[in-house]
Amino acid sequence: MVGLKPSDVPPPLGVKMMSAGAAACVADIVTFPLDTAKVRLQIQGEKKAVEGIRYRGVFGTISTMVRTEGPRSLYNGLVAGLQRQVCFASIRIGLYDNVKNFYTGGKDNPNVLIRILAGCTTGAMAVSFAQPTDVVKVRFQAQMNLSGVARRYNGTMQAYKQIFQNEGMRGLWKGATSVLNVITDHNPKMSLTHICLPGTLPNITRNALVNCTELVTYDLIKEAILRHRLLSDNLPCHFVSAFGAGFVTTVIASPVDVVKTRYMNSPPGQYRSALNCAWTMMTKEGPTAFYKGFVPSFLRLGSWNVVMFVSFEQIKRAMMVSRQRIEVVN
Repeated sequence: MVGLKPSDVPPPLGVKMMSAGAAACVADIVTFPLDTAKVRLQIQGEKKAVEGIRYRGVFGTISTMVRTEGPRSLYNGLVAGLQRQVCFASIRIGLYDNVKNFYTGGKDNPNVLIRILAGCTTGAMAVSFAQPTDVVKVRFQAQMNLSGVARRYNGTMQAYKQIFQNEGMRGLWKGATSVLNVITDHNPKMSLTHICLPGTLPNITRNALVNCTELVTYDLIKEAILRHRLLSDNLPCHFVSAFGAGFVTTVIASPVDVVKTRYMNSPPGQYRSALNCAWTMMTKEGPTAFYKGFVPSFLRLGSWNVVMFVSFEQIKRAMMVSRQRIEVVN
């Protein structure tokens, strides 16, 4: 068998959440340049090119960025990205099995609808909690490191502070649909409807789609491979399942991802809502705008899924082995 053997004892919730967060950070570090290239391609067309700079294809974008801004530009927003994964992946991936079991009452072999419901639930929980880190990550990836071009942010903590000061809590949760139960001193008559965070489901929709498609597809492909005994529960099985999940997820989630990226990166007032952002894209750039950056999206999601799920399965098993050895010693 390639890799560690699965544990006879189901891993507890803490092990799954820590394994998911750690695996997602590993995957982010490996694939972050592809994600940055995807963001640059997605926002191209939103504003005029700086000094004639145009991005053409994923590897052309990476080459242009390295040539004009230096190799460090490929990792703009990495700190916020890792912060996001620690908060986000540990919830959406780590809680998935437990939420799925909750909906089925502990029964085996849940149907597809139950899996989708579990994916939507953990995805919504995760994005509601980790949204500010996603906003900062996208804005760092979008900004150019060019001489003579003003930088919006110089550091992660400064970005959080500046967004809060200039745009308030609404800016940090831009693209989410959560409601903050806040009464401000400046306007004590403000109702909850006035402080609904802006956007009509851009990020929560995207993450619900990604989470459902990613986890459910991985779940189904892996189960089918094991049921038909094509592969055993090891690295090749995890690789094939993760690659398939990455492709299906990219096809379904790419249009929402483009809208989410543009809306979260936009300055206050550019778009009235996420729907307005989508309509502006359609009327000014046509339907193909919704699949801008598809190749880097697939390269990123495919490779991210492979690294994350393979790492997740191995880290989870390694933690269970260590846990069992500690119990034996004690």
